[in-house]
Amino acid sequence: MPKQKTHKATKKRFRMTATGKVKHRHAGTSHLATHKTQKQKRQLRGTRVVKSVEAKKLRVLLAGYSY
Repeated sequence: MPKQKTHKATKKRFRMTATGKVKHRHAGTSHLATHKTQKQKRQLRGTRVVKSVEAKKLRVLLAGYSY
């Protein structure tokens, strides 16, 4: 029986925490920041935890691996 392979694009964008939650970077942070307000830019810092419904799908794609 073949093994479940890790989806490489998902691995680059998401990371699993020790408790099994899935983290990701906020969208809209890579460029075009000059027209965003300071409040928007401040709130986009850091990472966010994915909702549980999406996290189930991502755990399958990650196959237990991230970074």
